[in-house]
Amino acid sequence: MTVAIKVRSAIERSSWIRRMFEEGAALIAEYGAENVYDFTLGNPSVEPPAAFHRELRRIVEQPDIGMHRYMNNAGYEETRAAVAKRIAGDSGSPVDASHIIMTCGAGGALNVTLKTILNPGEEVILLTPFFVEYKFYVDNHGGVSTEVWTDRETFQPDIDAIEVAITDNTRALIINSPNNPTGAVYSAETLEALGAMLERKQAELGQNIFVISDEPYARLAFDGNSVPPVFKYIRNSILVTSHSKDLALPGERIGYLAANPAMDEVSLFMAGAVFCNRVLGFVNAPALMQRLVAVLQEESVDIDEYQEKRDVLYSHLTGLGFTMAKPGGGFYFFPKSPIADDVEFVRQAQKYNILLVPGSGFGAPGYFRIAYCVDMDIIKRSLPAWEKLAKEMGL
Repeated sequence: MTVAIKVRSAIERSSWIRRMFEEGAALIAEYGAENVYDFTLGNPSVEPPAAFHRELRRIVEQPDIGMHRYMNNAGYEETRAAVAKRIAGDSGSPVDASHIIMTCGAGGALNVTLKTILNPGEEVILLTPFFVEYKFYVDNHGGVSTEVWTDRETFQPDIDAIEVAITDNTRALIINSPNNPTGAVYSAETLEALGAMLERKQAELGQNIFVISDEPYARLAFDGNSVPPVFKYIRNSILVTSHSKDLALPGERIGYLAANPAMDEVSLFMAGAVFCNRVLGFVNAPALMQRLVAVLQEESVDIDEYQEKRDVLYSHLTGLGFTMAKPGGGFYFFPKSPIADDVEFVRQAQKYNILLVPGSGFGAPGYFRIAYCVDMDIIKRSLPAWEKLAKEMGL
């Protein structure tokens, strides 16, 4: 057998997103890019802020000696300090460079964190619907995923359901706000209630339960709102994120993890995470990108541009009869499928060259995901196709 049995099984179960993206490439080859409306992949069409290009040009034209050599496995001190300053300002927590590890994207940060905290067979709670890779990341490090549904209308965490799911084998909970795939932003009240419940359960069970907050969309909040800082509400919390979305740098794989200074044995956790960053083979985050993002912590892509796309598509689709929660951030919709079989619905949408991802790919049959991080021109050109699809579905 060429590959391991587990890997063969994983290949068969994943990934709906990539699969639909690849089918889209075939449609584009047949009909032309201008006639295909690809909403499958969370790959931002916007360019990085102008400050990114200015700083990149400066670094390339005025290189420091040794700038491409190894550094501390946690990353450059000045970069970690800049990240810590931003988090401390947002959360009011005394975060400093010692609480930060620069990583190869949020995926790298998640894997480092899970390897650091998980013993074989321990449980990690995932809130459904969830980013599909979470299950594979948990499995990477010998953990077991436990799925708990959010509220099916608002997609806010169901605190009571989470409490029921916690056992003496629960090690962590992964949250994601703004959420992929729903766009839900978890409220301060929700995080406060979650933190209080976890404190009670930790005391009852005599064990730590970590909250891993995956936040690559945290700066993409709409309607003048901001994403509540997890450190303010949950003591044993670890923030993992990347600059893939806020600086539009998904291909550069630059992110970080940050530990709440109030976390139990935070110094021991950080030592373990630095070790895991090394032995997982990441070694350190890309040196050039670390130098760049150190001076870009206050920069972001244009949030208003994403909000405009949300508003145009939300207004049109709900007007056609599609049912969905209005996203508070990020760049995804997660409507209910007009028919029970979400996979079949996605197949029907392909007849009109609309490319979507079924909710089954996120643990949530009966829904589908739209990634609206595409050019506005694509959104507007897709509207007649949506009308035809809605008519066929009887909406």
